[in-house]
Parts: sequence; structure tokens; C-alpha cells
Amino acid sequence: MDAVQIVGELALNARKASRSLSTATGAERKAALEAIAQAIESRSAEILAANEIDMNNARAEEMHPQMQDRLLLTADRIKGIAGGARQVAALADPLGQTLRKSTLPNGLELEQISVPFGVIGMVYEARPNVTVDAAVILLMSGNAALLRGSSTARNSNEILVNVMRDALSQTKISPDVLQLIPSEDRATTKALLTARGKVDLVIPRGSAALIRMVVDEATVPTIETGAGVCHVYVDEFADIEKALPILINSKTHRPSVCNAAETLLVHKAIAPTFLPMALKALSDAGVILHSDATAQKVADTFKIASTIATEENWSTEYGVLEMNVAVVDSVDAAADHIAQYGTNHTEAIVTENKDNAARFIALSDCAAVMVNTSTRFTDGEQMGFGAEIGISNQKLHARGPMGLEAMTTTTWIVTGDGQIRS
Repeated sequence: MDAVQIVGELALNARKASRSLSTATGAERKAALEAIAQAIESRSAEILAANEIDMNNARAEEMHPQMQDRLLLTADRIKGIAGGARQVAALADPLGQTLRKSTLPNGLELEQISVPFGVIGMVYEARPNVTVDAAVILLMSGNAALLRGSSTARNSNEILVNVMRDALSQTKISPDVLQLIPSEDRATTKALLTARGKVDLVIPRGSAALIRMVVDEATVPTIETGAGVCHVYVDEFADIEKALPILINSKTHRPSVCNAAETLLVHKAIAPTFLPMALKALSDAGVILHSDATAQKVADTFKIASTIATEENWSTEYGVLEMNVAVVDSVDAAADHIAQYGTNHTEAIVTENKDNAARFIALSDCAAVMVNTSTRFTDGEQMGFGAEIGISNQKLHARGPMGLEAMTTTTWIVTGDGQIRS
């Protein structure tokens, strides 16, 4: 059986099984998520053993340490994954919500309600936690899931899907609403992306290269999740005692994720005071620095390792402990830099001046703007959505961290009493 046939069969099975979701009550879907959380916790030893196989392969292939960190599961991370499922289960049911309601002059009653998309495909890289995050969000929002993870996480993904399917078999929801697409053959990815009519939506989650490939090759509708070239702008009216921890957290808390900051912008008025401290703190944290001419002079003066930034540096999503630094003349200059090199994901300003904050917000065409806080808070769980399906930096349908509501569409219900159109 070739890749197109494999994906087509899995999609058909998911479509049939999705009826058990569309007819399930909110309480039944919540119970299914709780069953999944319990199963993940009780079978953590199996999950860890499977993940260790993937980790051994990753080490043998000399995978980058930051990518290994994404792949790694620990007992605490498994507890966190189960906890995320419970957080989603505790959220309000997104289905059957009345968005608009009215009565026309002819007596027809109109109601627009939230409904599932149907069958949603996920294409993602070596992050096994996404397997569960995506599954529970899609299940709670009434959607069947086709999960196409990375071959580097094959063993981890297989056990996690098996655990979740086993848990669902004890509920009123069919286990076939979760389907794992084989990852050994890259052709299955293209088959998923072109399964128009069988799959309702595809969402990529991973590197900029993966997202671009999905958007360019898919004939199935897609939601473009975010490559993250994020910036921290330290304004002339910044409180330095706030600015330094915000900067360090934004860059170093978990540099491999899309909401980590890649460029520091500093207003010229505060640069003589702030830059020496910032460059030293970043360097001490192991961050490789690339600076514009002004920042490079400061680095040289204080004997802090840095190189002159190239045009390519400014638009690079590093995903590691590496960062660009530039000095700018104003809020508008910072916004101009971001507009040229950013990816419309997350931008942060540190300032005590409300007018400057408001102008920065108005000039920032992005999914999330952080004022006096870390870029790392652009996250579904941190923003109270439970787990997230991804962070969208496009403008159609969904933008920012995508939780349950973003995984629904709408249906119009028109109720009459015998009316006919003249």
C-alpha cells in the first residue's frame, strides 16, 4: 500500500470515528481526557522506555543538544503532559456555543453555533509532548486527529498514541478518532498535505522550514503556525531592574522554542547604562552575540565576545543560545527593524512610559505584544488556554496561541414554521 492509500484509509477511519465525538456530550469528552491523563501517568515507565530508544538514536546521530532537549521525556515532563490534558478537560466546552441569534421579520429564527472542523492533520517535529497536546485539544473540540510526527520521535509517539487509544477504548468515544501516520516514509507527509476532501485542515508545528514546506505544498487548508524571530526592545524609559531579567528570561529560559527572543533592541539614550550589563549577562549565560556597530563598540570596550551581525543574522530564528543586539534611535526605529526582520510572532517592550508602550503596540503587527514582561508568556498554557495546538502568526481565523475555540468553525441553524421563499 502506498502513502496516499495509507493516509486515505487512516483519514476514512478517523472520519467515521468522528461521529462518536460529534454526538458525545461535553462531559463525555472531558471524561475521555481524564482517562487519557490517568493512562499516561500509570504507564509512564513504558513511555520513558520508548523515549529512551529515540534518545539513544538521537545521540548516536549527534542531534543538536537543543533538539535533543525537545525530544527528551522525563518523569516530570510526563506528569506535565498529563496535567495539560486535565487542564484542557477543565475548560469550558467549546462546542454548541451560540455566537449569534436573531429572528427575521418573516419569523425565521437564526442561530450561529460552534462546531468541529471534522478531521485535522498535525505535522510536527521531534516533540512527543505535541502528540498529546494536539490529541487532547482536538478531542475536546470534537475533531478527529491525524498525527504525523517526526521519525526521530517514532517510538515515543507510537507508545503515546497507543496509550491514548487504549484509554479511549474504555470510554464512549472510538479510539479511531486518533490515528498515527507512519513516519518512516516522508511520502506520508505529502499524502496528508494533499488529502483534500478527506482531511479538513492541516496544522504544522515546528521549524520555519517545516512550516514553509507545509504551506507551500498543501492543497488541504492550513493554519500557519509561527516561526519566531522575536525581539525585546528596551526603551529609553525602561526600568533596568525589570529589563535585565526580562531579557535573560526571554532568551535563555528555553531557547529552542518559537517564543524565545532572537534580537535585543536598545534605545540609544539608555544604551550606555544598559548595554554593558546586558551584554555581560547574556555572555555569562552562554549566549553567542552578534552586534551592530554601536553595540559592538560596547562589547569591545568591555571585552565581551561578539561579532558584527550580518543581514542574515537579523532574520534568523536561532533556537539556541545565540542573539543579535542593535541600538536604535526611537520606538519607531525599533518598530521599523521589527517590521523588516520579524515574523509577526511576539514582540516585547520594556518601558515605564505608557505613550511609548501604546505606540509600540500600535506599530507591532504581530500575534502578541508583551509590555514589561517576557516573550516566553506567548503560550497557551501560560495564557490560561490549557495546552495549545500551536501559535498562529497569520491573520485568518486564528491568531496567537490556539486553544479549543480556535479548533472550531460554525454552523447556521435556521428554524421556521412552514415559511417558503417567494
